[in-house]
Amino acid sequence: MAVKRVNDEPAFILHRYDWSESSLILECFTRHRGRVALVAKGVKKPTSSFRPVLLALQPLKLSWGIGGDGAADIHTLKSAEWVGGHTMPVGEGLLSGLYLNELLMRLLAREDPFANLFDMYAGVVQVLATDHGEVLEPVLRAFELLLLRELGHLPSLAVQTLSLQPVREKVHYVLVPEAGLREATPHDRASLSGSQWLQLEAALHTANPYPHVLRACVLCAGELKAQLRAVLQHHCGQPVLRTRQLMMDIQSL
Repeated sequence: MAVKRVNDEPAFILHRYDWSESSLILECFTRHRGRVALVAKGVKKPTSSFRPVLLALQPLKLSWGIGGDGAADIHTLKSAEWVGGHTMPVGEGLLSGLYLNELLMRLLAREDPFANLFDMYAGVVQVLATDHGEVLEPVLRAFELLLLRELGHLPSLAVQTLSLQPVREKVHYVLVPEAGLREATPHDRASLSGSQWLQLEAALHTANPYPHVLRACVLCAGELKAQLRAVLQHHCGQPVLRTRQLMMDIQSL
């Protein structure tokens, strides 16, 4: 039976789990083929050349074989190369990277490519590996917004979702699961002004949206955090994201 091969595909490993005593299943985010599952045979053996390479949050080039008609869910890893460019994120950056990986695992269907999203993810991971300081929150919020938009889960931020009334610059609004954007009430803990939502909407529609959305998020990242997390959790379903729960547990110590 003929075996096709995908060569030198840009990729990141999102998750790995045991397949046998010596092998692993890798859930990978690739630039041209989306999320793919690969079996890395013998990778747990001390002599395996894959062992120091197959790490999360590291830019890789992967090659794998596709047997038969290509309809199988899991393909066989043939080679893996570390591309380099940055070190492994640590501390808060590592937790944030694992959070993004869990989001992609929960929200992306297999074999559905999102090249622009892949490029944005690669850029965010590079930031997480640096001394990111105060830029971390805007970086995460910008990625969350663009992830929702890429997957078709983000309503227009220029109108109220249920009434289709235009957003007014001096009125405050909140983004909520299912109901979308609505006018804020005194009971809402966080909201953004209409002018801020309109700035985000304009940034999302630029030719190269990520830097524009990032700039728009700088002054409202704190207010966006809870709103975006609620919408993302709604689309991820149950249970609660493990990394989010871990972050909350650490903050409560």
